[in-house]
Amino acid sequence: MEQVTIKVGGMSCQGCVKGVTSALQAVAGVQAVQVDLGAGEARVDFDPQHTGPAALRQAVESAGFDAA
Repeated sequence: MEQVTIKVGGMSCQGCVKGVTSALQAVAGVQAVQVDLGAGEARVDFDPQHTGPAALRQAVESAGFDAA
């Protein structure tokens, strides 16, 4: 298991947090997601044999937010 922290831009409310959380949880190999609205970031525990940071950032961007 690996962990990555993704900077998420464009979140302004708990609805945004739920959207980012759902998008990341939908990625195969993701085990846990913790999104912090105040810090503007998401910490993701994932199985590196199934996904990676680039795919996780893409999921956030597909949900309509900026990811770095």
